[in-house]
Amino acid sequence: MNNVDASLAFWIRLTLVPGIGGETRRQLLKSFGMPEAIFSAGIGALRGMMEQASAERLLLTDASVTAEIDSALNWAGEPGNSIVTLADSSYPQALLTGADPPILLYVKGHVDLLNRPGIAIVGSRNATPQGIANAEAFAASLASVGLTIVSGLALGIDAAAHRGALSAVGENSGSTIAVIGTGANRIYPARNRELARNIAIHGAIVSEFPLNTPALAANFPRRNRLIASLAKGCLVVEAAARSGSLITARLSTDAGRDVFAIPGSIHSPLSKGCHQLIKQGAKLVESAQDVIEELGWQQAIAPDTAGVIASSTDAGATDLLTILGHDPCNIDTLTSRSGLTPAAVLAMLLQLELEGRVANLPGGRYQRVQRI
Repeated sequence: MNNVDASLAFWIRLTLVPGIGGETRRQLLKSFGMPEAIFSAGIGALRGMMEQASAERLLLTDASVTAEIDSALNWAGEPGNSIVTLADSSYPQALLTGADPPILLYVKGHVDLLNRPGIAIVGSRNATPQGIANAEAFAASLASVGLTIVSGLALGIDAAAHRGALSAVGENSGSTIAVIGTGANRIYPARNRELARNIAIHGAIVSEFPLNTPALAANFPRRNRLIASLAKGCLVVEAAARSGSLITARLSTDAGRDVFAIPGSIHSPLSKGCHQLIKQGAKLVESAQDVIEELGWQQAIAPDTAGVIASSTDAGATDLLTILGHDPCNIDTLTSRSGLTPAAVLAMLLQLELEGRVANLPGGRYQRVQRI
């Protein structure tokens, strides 16, 4: 083991001691300096900062801990993998102004992204087609002007935000960071494995949890504080009234970041959280340009490609789209509003669905999808 690995091994060991939290770890580092000095201290020196049992746990080493340290060092030695500590220049400085900065991070991908300006985009796991489209469009536009998109690799809005960021092209494009609630060598949910592979190639996957940590419910709120702290602001796309995304928004506010929310239909449960945030002072946004201006982001803005979608939709289907409006609607209601036969309505809806203009929702309802 070389000197660098030996030093890193002490950092890793400090995170593996059960019952010792982030605040205690930082206090130990503040008092003793580097982790090597902590583990060289005697029980007497440590007892002034913690209980006897905790001090004994801290100094105890066994085969399982040694094996975990060796596994982490081997992981960090693989191409594209890094373990970044508080002592490293590549440690994200934005985390130092947030809540409970971790003493180390496991990073798979481009470490330099951790210190680039970013915007968090979060929202419901059970997003609507319009919400997915909004998240992808906002992420692509914001990434195209050099902002890194930060999210949590969850299904729904998170995944759409990562995809949108990865789709951005241009000389000044940003990328995306996925902050996960498992070990960096585990991907949850499994459905996002291919997306995670692309993020590791073009962006970064970040975790504060030891390798092989499974998907535990308690870890995801902790993950949210890192999402909030890494970014200059937080955009909530869709969220129910008790969504975990509102936790991220609150943590963003606590960290002094801007919070943005996209309004939606008053009838949609997934708009309730965004409307609640707006009532509490979040900035209502309708376009990526709104976010860019509020952040004071000066980098050259890419041409706005949002708006009209090339379409072969005929006049009748276009009229039906107008009749549909912006709230979900079933066939019977559309038939009544349009005066058309159910067969004619279904044919037009199929045409619109194939063109990506409407989405077929559960329960036989349809919703208009707008590209922004």
